[in-house]
Amino acid sequence: MLLMGAAGPAAVAAAGGPAFARRADDPAAHPAFTVRVVGQGPPMLLIPGLTCPGAVWDETVAHYQRQYQCHVVSLAGFGGAAPAAGAVADPLLPAVRDQLLAYLKTQKLRQPVVVGHSLGGFLALWLSTTQPEAVGPLVILDSLPFLGAVQNPAATAETARPGAAALRAQMRTGALPPAARRQLAAGMVTDSARVTQVARWGAASDPATVAQAMYDLYTTDLRPDLGRVRQPVLVLGTWAAYQPYGATKESTRAIFAQQYAKLPQQDIEMSEAGRHFVMYDDTAWFLAQTDAFLKAHPVAKK
Repeated sequence: MLLMGAAGPAAVAAAGGPAFARRADDPAAHPAFTVRVVGQGPPMLLIPGLTCPGAVWDETVAHYQRQYQCHVVSLAGFGGAAPAAGAVADPLLPAVRDQLLAYLKTQKLRQPVVVGHSLGGFLALWLSTTQPEAVGPLVILDSLPFLGAVQNPAATAETARPGAAALRAQMRTGALPPAARRQLAAGMVTDSARVTQVARWGAASDPATVAQAMYDLYTTDLRPDLGRVRQPVLVLGTWAAYQPYGATKESTRAIFAQQYAKLPQQDIEMSEAGRHFVMYDDTAWFLAQTDAFLKAHPVAKK
């Protein structure tokens, strides 16, 4: 349940068929991100995790581009994308949320499916609690509404601030050695090639942007507002990476259940094998779960 980033190779447009790719955003209007549009059909917005570009969703988009028009987000400052001009805002994520909602409006995307991994899952929830009518079904991959309460269930946004501030100051240096960065990535994904890619994306990310995003995650608690969410939500969690530290599937699921307790329409499923990057470690399971969920909750075409 780490709220970090993801990895992914392969160019999506090569899949052929009726798919197409284009840029749909105005970077001047949405400086917090860019968007690549691939495919045709009802809209689907895909938001990556911390330090990851939109390429993290390449395989997912290849699976869905014949059924959905996929709007693939790449956040500024992550995975080699240039950071937004000027100093990093404090807070950062509220502006990202608001610009994503503005993007849905300007592109006339009517209640799209929103798929988010880690930080992207948090943002997907935040879109819905802010404007419940703006988005459709949510698919949340290994993400929680309040990161600050994972280790201390009694934590609040206020009590989490000192520790989050210290972490932000440390992360701003961007001084993680390559071996340590790879070790961190290896805790989140199993395949060695993907470990390398995750580590590279982390190294290519802007330290100040990453640090502020992590601070915002630790000090923003969405749990009280989950009752505002109108759409069905599929939450896909992982636990295998924490087994060496005493975690079980049941104990980890209990954390998810506690954090999502106020969510009206929820389906929480736990991967047996996946680490944080469940779309890579347990691909068939992830796609089967998502396919079944989307079939049960279809969305209208744009």
